[in-house]
Amino acid sequence: MERLQKVIANSGYTSRRKAEELIKNGQVYVNGKLKTELGTKVNTSDEITVEGVTLNKVSNKEYYLLNKPRGYICSLDDEKGRKIVTELIDTKERIYPVGRLDYDTTGLLILTNDGNLANILMHPSNDITKTYIAKLEGILTMEEYFRLKDGIVIDGVKCVPKKVKIRKKTLETNTCMVEISIVEGRNHIIKKLFASVNHSVIKL
Repeated sequence: MERLQKVIANSGYTSRRKAEELIKNGQVYVNGKLKTELGTKVNTSDEITVEGVTLNKVSNKEYYLLNKPRGYICSLDDEKGRKIVTELIDTKERIYPVGRLDYDTTGLLILTNDGNLANILMHPSNDITKTYIAKLEGILTMEEYFRLKDGIVIDGVKCVPKKVKIRKKTLETNTCMVEISIVEGRNHIIKKLFASVNHSVIKL
């Protein structure tokens, strides 16, 4: 017997965190019965249906490293009709992005149908560091640099970067390049960090 959210994640349908949300929101049925308790346990013979899709519990695990281009969102679908990252991978498996990069952000992205791996990489308690290079409008001052190093409260929660390094200053264009490493993955967190010290992110 295993917890329902773990079985859903292992099937490759989605991450364990997202599976927990789906259970609590009444989107999961076991043998035709609605299950909303996170502690629910199931066995290999149970039929599990998520958002109307009956899971295939035996799934080939696939792993991709994608250099995400601008103009794609990290999602499985988009109500606005924008391009999604899974369109760039040729596979019949239901893969999904681990974490997210903004629509206009480029960089390394992991896509997989391995829910256990996705949960390990995304959960803050596992201290997985993510590093970004940001081109900023304006030159970051030393006062602003140390404010970032000491941590800044974003939406009521303090974010303390693992590393902040000014890589380049260009006085002619009044821009600079800053390397910043963080553990968490809140939405637009990098842009919000720099906005808190009065700098807009031109490119990330």
